[in-house]
Amino acid sequence: MNLYVSNLGFHVSDEDLRNLFSAYGNVTSAKVITDRETGRSRGFGFVEMSAEDEGKKAIQGLEGKEVEGRNISVSVARPKTDRGNSFGGGNRGGGGFKSRW
Repeated sequence: MNLYVSNLGFHVSDEDLRNLFSAYGNVTSAKVITDRETGRSRGFGFVEMSAEDEGKKAIQGLEGKEVEGRNISVSVARPKTDRGNSFGGGNRGGGGFKSRW
């Protein structure tokens, strides 16, 4: 089960996340998402647990728990969707000038 963890303190590491969730079962991966340019935490991450029941226990046990002075939020991660291009996708037509003829 893949879990989304938000409102993480900026000093929480992958290992901290793994240790926090391992109390609820087998953690197969734990990753804090970082900014590409600065390398600083973006305040959220993902934890993958080997069994669904372990993931549900982790959600119940950790939702709202204070970690580094912040109350974290834990939920089931949604599947990644195709977001199209960075300009919003779709065919938007031409510029703002319309000929009267």
